[in-house]
Amino acid sequence: MTTLAIVSQKGGSGKTTLAVHVAAAAAAAGKVAVIIDTDPQATAAAWGDWRGGAEPEVITSPPTRLAKTLEGVRELGAEVVVIDTPPHADAAAREAVKAADLVLIPTRPRAFDLHAIQATADLVRYAGKPAFVVLNAGSARGVQLLAEARELVGELGLAVCPVALSDRAAFAHATAAGKVAGETDPQGKA
Repeated sequence: MTTLAIVSQKGGSGKTTLAVHVAAAAAAAGKVAVIIDTDPQATAAAWGDWRGGAEPEVITSPPTRLAKTLEGVRELGAEVVVIDTPPHADAAAREAVKAADLVLIPTRPRAFDLHAIQATADLVRYAGKPAFVVLNAGSARGVQLLAEARELVGELGLAVCPVALSDRAAFAHATAAGKVAGETDPQGKA
């Protein structure tokens, strides 16, 4: 079972949007995918409800029960698990990173957002886990801004995901319908 943790201490970085899209892509590729929503707001769980039972399954779990929840989904045959974490929650981030095979750290390519990933970078280094920073919700035309963000992330000692995600209305429209962008517009830029 491959376990991905989506972690960022900054609210609004796109953790849940990334989590549902990664898990849905795994399910579309024929994998048994599960999202574990550790955020008290339960946004991924709401998306799962809006989805009407279509895969991937979304399970809520408080961070203190994450290890037990992971045992349960492993026994049910999960092949890919995506852990969605809340912002400003050190305990949740710590438990998710500890359980993960790979950590994805979404951030907007702006100074305040990039500054906020320092705590997550420290956590990932301490845990010795592989991680990628996912530059998210930037302007599709912001080539210079993305280059500067990549440089700043490199200075933190983190790898940058080779794919940057632009701010597209399709992400918001799709998730509001319990879908992902590729399901609502398979040929779209999102």
